[in-house]
Amino acid sequence: MKKEILTVNVKLTKFDEVKGQSGEALMIHFDGDATGEYFNGIILPGGVDTQKEIKGSARALSARYILEGKDFKGNACKIFVENNGSFDENGNIVTHPTILTDSVDLAFFETADITGTISDIPGGVQIHLWMEDSEEL
Repeated sequence: MKKEILTVNVKLTKFDEVKGQSGEALMIHFDGDATGEYFNGIILPGGVDTQKEIKGSARALSARYILEGKDFKGNACKIFVENNGSFDENGNIVTHPTILTDSVDLAFFETADITGTISDIPGGVQIHLWMEDSEEL
């Protein structure tokens, strides 16, 4: 059974877009915070979601950001997230994050099979990261 391990509240701050002859690219800058059973903290400056669509292909996205806060044992730490995703046939975004962390107690995030879903919130989106219960600690 999957359980949510982290909720990232993303506040969109700036949009940069290029529309070319063969496709388009959009960079969405953001900040925000993250909460969960294992970690609580903020998104450090520099978070960006890059969306690219080449004509004839599906739109793809890749968000990269660093979270800074405390792990579930109260230790200061950082988490790097590279969240790659695409739109499914129903228009929903499905993501597959890669995570790196300097927290020894959250090291299992680096090898767990984590998936993500996205929901809209006022002024941004909420990213929900999920993993199987059996993969924790």
